[in-house]
Amino acid sequence: MRITKYTHACVRLEHEGRVVVIDPGVWSEPAALVGADAVLVTHEHADHIDVLRLAGLGVPVYAPADANIAGLEVVGVTAGADFTVADFRVRAVGGRHASVHGGRPDCANLGYIVDEGIYHPGDSLHVPDRPVETLLVPAQASWVKTTEVLDFVNAIDPQRSFAIHDAQINERGLSSVNAWLAEETDNGYRYLRPGESL
Repeated sequence: MRITKYTHACVRLEHEGRVVVIDPGVWSEPAALVGADAVLVTHEHADHIDVLRLAGLGVPVYAPADANIAGLEVVGVTAGADFTVADFRVRAVGGRHASVHGGRPDCANLGYIVDEGIYHPGDSLHVPDRPVETLLVPAQASWVKTTEVLDFVNAIDPQRSFAIHDAQINERGLSSVNAWLAEETDNGYRYLRPGESL
């Protein structure tokens, strides 16, 4: 499977001509959606969903059933659901966004495990009850500390991991976060720049 990282939390998955895009937010490049068969959205925040862009796309958009997404028709998903999107098998896990401060924001957030191997947690550090081969790691946010990110990666113990949720870090900070993840986790950590694939 080809994985392409776009700005912030957006990731494009391609396999045998099929394309699923996860979390194409307002900071991600429009190119991420070219030829997409479906979109998975972890939660309602604009850095994870660009409603105007998706409204005109004409493909199914899957999002938490409890998400407050005005102006866009979505297929509602709940935690624990197993479903198929463009021939990709998907399992929805988690349920709530991580607390930022004072219990806010408290919105629905689902992580998605795609084809039993790639895990995008959205804005959560939910550890699923199944092995994960490739973990997409939220590298920075107002709701997380680096030590929590390191513990999250080590708790899941994937074969490889890549940073997402990194658009608010300058180059100096990004170097520091990347060094910590490479040093303190033992799972083939690598940073992918926006537009880079593997």
